[in-house]
Amino acid sequence: TLDIGGDKDVPYLGLEHEDNPFLGFRAIRYCLQRKDIYEIQLKALLRASAFGKIKIMVPLVTGVDELRQVKAMIKDIMAELDKEGVAYKKNIEVGVMMETPAACMMADALAKEAAFFSIGTNDLTGYTMAVDRGNAKVAYLYSTYNPAVLRAIKRIIECGKKEGIMVGMCGEAAADSKLIPLLLAFGLDEFSVSATSVLKTRKTISDCTMDECKALADKVMACVTEEEVLEILG
Repeated sequence: TLDIGGDKDVPYLGLEHEDNPFLGFRAIRYCLQRKDIYEIQLKALLRASAFGKIKIMVPLVTGVDELRQVKAMIKDIMAELDKEGVAYKKNIEVGVMMETPAACMMADALAKEAAFFSIGTNDLTGYTMAVDRGNAKVAYLYSTYNPAVLRAIKRIIECGKKEGIMVGMCGEAAADSKLIPLLLAFGLDEFSVSATSVLKTRKTISDCTMDECKALADKVMACVTEEEVLEILG
């Protein structure tokens, strides 16, 4: 759903200037305070579901309460559509974009209430490493190869698989040929990549065996520095 704020400015909504927009009034935080706008979007999504299969994903979630609020809104809107006699699919899956350390720590609880996870590696890396990748002085800290980020990814996938939900990934890491074997070993179900990366990603996956992936993952997850990780991944 609506993912604005941070580096995604929408001028006509009149968002106020923030000193630190990436940690501010954005994404689901904006939507839950501007329910007049959010309800319109959710209603449109439900109406569109009558014409094809859709899923609803909630961005920048930090806790179960946010997911529950969205699901409650969807339930209320469904009741409105029923009264209006408007067609829609009743079994729409509602999932979570896992891109904050808080969501990672609460992944076990979120997995019990979400229909699926999608790991947003770009923001997850930035928030986990507490780094602004646009700041040249600290950009070196922005790396998905950092053990802290890899452990966060692994935890999210494991929590999702334990509850039997689909776990996908978007962002630059999903198309990284060095990381793909690790992600397969962790149990990732779906790789969301750009059109230009599809063939390369498919080839990387087809060239892997699960035994090789798991052996590599065991070595990498024993690392405590990015340098050690890169030495193993080559």
